[in-house]
Parts: sequence; C-alpha cells; structure tokens
Amino acid sequence: MNDIVTSIEEALGAVGLPEGLRPIGAFLVILLCVYAVFLVPLWIAVRRRWVARSTAAFWCFISPWVFGFLFFTVGPMVYSLVLSFYSWDLISDPVFVGGDNYVRAAQDPKVYRAIQVTLTYAVVSVPLGVIISLAVALLLNLRVAGINVFRTVWYLPSLVTGVALVVLFLWVFNPNYGLINGVLAVLGIDGPAWFADPNWALPAVVIMSLWTVGGNMVIYLAGLQDVPTELYEAAHLDGASTMRRFWHITLPQMSPVIFFGAITGLIAAMQTFTQGYIVTQSGGGPNDSLLFFVLYLYNNAFKFFQMGYASALAWILLVMILLITVLVFRGSAFWVYYESTNAKARKRARK
Repeated sequence: MNDIVTSIEEALGAVGLPEGLRPIGAFLVILLCVYAVFLVPLWIAVRRRWVARSTAAFWCFISPWVFGFLFFTVGPMVYSLVLSFYSWDLISDPVFVGGDNYVRAAQDPKVYRAIQVTLTYAVVSVPLGVIISLAVALLLNLRVAGINVFRTVWYLPSLVTGVALVVLFLWVFNPNYGLINGVLAVLGIDGPAWFADPNWALPAVVIMSLWTVGGNMVIYLAGLQDVPTELYEAAHLDGASTMRRFWHITLPQMSPVIFFGAITGLIAAMQTFTQGYIVTQSGGGPNDSLLFFVLYLYNNAFKFFQMGYASALAWILLVMILLITVLVFRGSAFWVYYESTNAKARKRARK
C-alpha cells in the first residue's frame, strides 16, 4: 500500500503538484479509484437490466455520502479502536500492549477528575439551557407588535460560537476590566477572578454556554406553534388557568421537542473541548477545574504524543455517551408524550 501511495505521489509531483499537497492528492486519487470500482459494476448491472435505473440512480446519488461516511467516520473509528491496543508516540513503530491502555485509564486519577468535571458541566448546563430556551420561546410565541424583531435579536447571539465566543467571554469575565465584574463593582460587590478561581471557573463556562440558547429557542418556538389550538380552546372553555394549560397541554405536547433538545445537548456537553482549551491554554485550569474529558484526551494525543492511550480514552468517552443516551431514552418513557403511541394505547384499551 505504501508503494502505491508513493507511486501516486511521484506521479502527482510530475504534473507539478506542490510537495505538501501530494499526500492529500494521493488520498483523493485512491478515493476516486474506489468510487469508480463501485460505479463500474453498477453501470454493467443497469446495462444488463439486472438493476432498475431508478435503483441505480439512488445509489449514484447517495454513494458520495456513504463513501464519505465510511472513509472519514467509520474508517478513523475502526483505526482508533485498533490503535487503543497499541502504544505509539507518532515516531517509533506501534507496540502491541493489549488492554494496558484501558487498565491505565481505570487507574488514572486525571481520568476520574475529567469525568467529574464533564458530568458536572453537562448536568448543570443542559437543564439550564433547556429551561431558559423554553421560557424565551414561550415569550416569543406571544402575539405582540414587533415580535419578529425580538425573535431575531434573541437568535443572533447563537451564531457566535466556538473560539470567537470563548474569546468574547474571556473579556466579559476579565477580573480587572470585564463587563460582569464592572457591573458587580457598581453594586458594591467584589467580583471573583472567575477563570483563575477553581470555585468559579466551571460556573463561568456554564454561564458562557447559555449564550447560545437562541438555537434551541427556535426549535422550541416551532414546537409551540405546532401545538393544536383546539386543546387550548377546550381547556379555556373548561375554565383551566394559564398554569394548568401550560402544565397539562404545553408541556406534554412539547415533551418530544424538549427531549430532543436535552439529548443533543447532553451529547454535545460530553464532548466539550473549545472552552477548556482556549481558557486554560490546554492546561485544565486551576485545580483541573476545567479539565474536560475531551481536553484530557487531546493533551494525551497531541501534547504527550500517547496516541494509543488517547484512542482508548476516546472509546471510553463513546461508551459513556452511549450509556447516558440509553439511560435518558429509557427514562423518557415516563415523561415524553407521543400522540401516535398514546392513540395506539387507547385503541388497545378499548378492545
């Protein structure tokens, strides 16, 4: 395989491709060849009428995404699983160590600290985000003049994400000239050092996460507008108060949407990286208060060059996310309301 790649790189060099781009070019050439190997049999099958043209067209259109998923997602995942059983520093040859990387992770206190920080952040930030997003959506669902302007104003901040958002909040939380400590000083309160204080670093990141509630707000707003108005009208005729209508109509009807926001928020929170990396310069912060699991994984891979151990940590994270997702899905049976499921249950009860 290495000889094939080398030959392709030499051929690309002969046509004038810069040396730094040759590995990428070789990869694309191999990808196109594999894609051609897939298309040629499909073309033959269509010519001989073994496969309908519509079926062939379907596979032609979907195949780029399938190959992209296989090459850029499944392939690296399988490679990382294999690599998790090796010790490799990116320079020397990989050495097979069996399950030593997983045993090391089970005995590593930093792993438990990273899990604690990540779970704490997820358990606090996700419910807060859901509650605030839903509350804002309820307000923006009112029929008042200029409501579209308010919706836009609430949504726009969610477009600022990633590094730009963290850099913005580094200024907001600056202990000397930051916006929050400036407001606290006007009120006669001495603001904390925030990211330099182990007791306030994680709460500051939680507050930072609330900046993007506008994204979920749009989803919840769409869900609110999909609730049948007949239910509210019937409840109003029965004399139900606003709180009763919210508790017995809005929440049950919105529970699938809330569940979607909660599950996607949990998965994203478990993969938090940018905040910890930018704020602490990959160090983890005071007393490892911002040592998120993905940050610790990154440090082992690209700071300490322990690729095998980092791959094992990646699979441990995958298992944790799967377990949490399964638990949340199992728990959803007690509070998520699906109209189709309940209709089937009523039909069975009548029989």
